[in-house]
Amino acid sequence: MDSPIVAQLFRQLFRHPACQSRRNLATLSSCLQHGRRIQQQRRHMASRHTTRGAKQGLPEKESHWQQRSDLFALDMADEYKAYPTVTANDLRSRRERPRKVKMLMRDFIEDSLYNPHYGYFSKQVVIFSPGEPFQFNTLPDEPTFHAELGRRYTEFEDALDAKEGKKDDTRQLWHTPTELFRPYYGEAIARYLMSNYLMTAYPYHDLIIYEMGAGRGTLMLNILDYIREIEPAVYDRTKYKIIEISPSLAALQNAQLLSSAATRGHANKVEIVNKSIFDWDARVPSPCFFLAMEVFDNFAHDVLRYDLVSEEPLQGTVLIDGHGDFYEFYEPSLDPVAARYLRVRHAATGGRYKVPSPTSKVARWVKRQLPFAPNLSAAEYIPTRLLQFFDVLEKHFPAHRLLTSDFHTLPDAVPGLHAPVVQTRFQRRMVPVTTPLVHQGYFDILFPTDFAVMEDVYRAVTGKPTRVLSHENFMRSWAYVEDTRTRSGENPLLSWYRNASVMVTV
Repeated sequence: MDSPIVAQLFRQLFRHPACQSRRNLATLSSCLQHGRRIQQQRRHMASRHTTRGAKQGLPEKESHWQQRSDLFALDMADEYKAYPTVTANDLRSRRERPRKVKMLMRDFIEDSLYNPHYGYFSKQVVIFSPGEPFQFNTLPDEPTFHAELGRRYTEFEDALDAKEGKKDDTRQLWHTPTELFRPYYGEAIARYLMSNYLMTAYPYHDLIIYEMGAGRGTLMLNILDYIREIEPAVYDRTKYKIIEISPSLAALQNAQLLSSAATRGHANKVEIVNKSIFDWDARVPSPCFFLAMEVFDNFAHDVLRYDLVSEEPLQGTVLIDGHGDFYEFYEPSLDPVAARYLRVRHAATGGRYKVPSPTSKVARWVKRQLPFAPNLSAAEYIPTRLLQFFDVLEKHFPAHRLLTSDFHTLPDAVPGLHAPVVQTRFQRRMVPVTTPLVHQGYFDILFPTDFAVMEDVYRAVTGKPTRVLSHENFMRSWAYVEDTRTRSGENPLLSWYRNASVMVTV
């Protein structure tokens, strides 16, 4: 939280008190200060209300698990016992952020990102569009592409400021490979879909495509354009269905995306379903392709720590007090979803996966002897929501073929194993912070995907074989890479997103 841009943010707040965007700035200032306060409090306490392993005869408060990370601990055990437990679903109808409650970490993250009234994706996100496609063959080299992208970013955001009549310093603007490499990225996906459809389902079944989180709908348009041009017979049998959790994005898609589809003649091919994939209740027995491009990274995770003596996992809970401050507690009793994930992961991988604590008993003993040593391991974030997504595919889309792309590593992550990047955007620059316990709705929370483990988990749940490739190898297989090569021979389509992988059902 001590980034130079954070200090600049506060200086700007006091320097320009009459700024037109003062409401957003005040809110962001408050949540950044709040995040700094959270971080200090987390260093002072991380208590668990439980008597497991407690010494006999101690008072009840002293029998609680306490992570020894500082000399003093702020005891919130009474509030933890008194406050009710809620879930993200319980909060969906609420218009204000909750107080005096507790919830699992995955529910806190889900609520922060997807609450219909204050969630990050519901209210904050703007997706960048570069305008006309980049003419890569005319660009001298990759740095020129980067400079041109920066210029178009500035033009895009200047146009938004002009349209809104004010400068928005807290606009949450981000881009996707679909937009940067339009139409070449979408055409590569289309070739993969069409080739596999012709080999496995044509002419007995229609080409049915489901896409989660379609954003501006660019991928859909690029895919349908390409299929219609290359294989009209396949296009006649194509159906494209978008599953969109965000009401605002669904409204945008209905207003703009469908009109664009109609302009290009695709109106009767597209259907938008405004619901969470986790609320899906219809069985789709027909063969279909399921696209999840950069979706896994925003699935909510649970957080675990492990007892350094017994190696037993403890599950993280977030307590929100009456002032809106956050505290972490850890319970040794896992909820059914987290407990099942650990069982499935262990069985699917044969026990071959990373853990946040030393595997050697001697190493764990040595660690415990250090001054002020914690009695728990570092945090591990587990993708419990992703496991539930695989359950939905297995139950409701039994004949699906999955195509997903996401990040296998991310810079500037918070501490912990498979920990997320938590960031917001201020004055057109990203500001990373050091905790996921931040003001709900103003921060993106995105996780890396351990594809080696997730591939095994997906296979165990669905029974389907898979293949994992690097982003570059997938594009070399399905894209016309000469279309995105600069005059120097550099190719941004291949060199960008080196930290991304692709997983496909085979």
